[in-house]
Amino acid sequence: MVGAVHGEGAPRVETERLVLRGWREEDLEAHAAMSADPEVVRYLGAVQDRAQSWRGMALHAGHWALRGYGNWAVERKADGVLLGRVGLWDPEGWPGLELGWKLARHAWGQGYATEAARAAMGWAWSELRAPRLISLIRPENLRSARVAERLGMRPLREAVLLGERVEVFGIERP
Repeated sequence: MVGAVHGEGAPRVETERLVLRGWREEDLEAHAAMSADPEVVRYLGAVQDRAQSWRGMALHAGHWALRGYGNWAVERKADGVLLGRVGLWDPEGWPGLELGWKLARHAWGQGYATEAARAAMGWAWSELRAPRLISLIRPENLRSARVAERLGMRPLREAVLLGERVEVFGIERP
């Protein structure tokens, strides 16, 4: 992690190739396209239309306002393209502080999820002093399970969340 600077409603975090930043109105086109892709949302819920996607962006921005942490918009430094979202999630009733990721299909397989999630994890350790992080991953979502494992997370248990069976991965703060 190169550094974190506050602004845009969420701190700005940079990695070698990425910028994790707050949500902007102009993110809607790329976010809506990603959220309308059945393969992208296959393990995350239903396809969303443009209006639902906008509300999703507002939900993530609001989580920052209410909790002081949340999901960042992930932008590629080289060209400013929005690749997806990565960050921390813990709404009321959630089973713990979750580290999660959702990337557009064109960004898959390039290490962006791991790079961005590692930066978010570092931020959670240093800024929040979080004692542990979890990731809730559907058992058939092998790509996300591999990201969690690359981050040092290990399977802890199975659970049911929002009617879906999930594997709870976890890691303790070093």
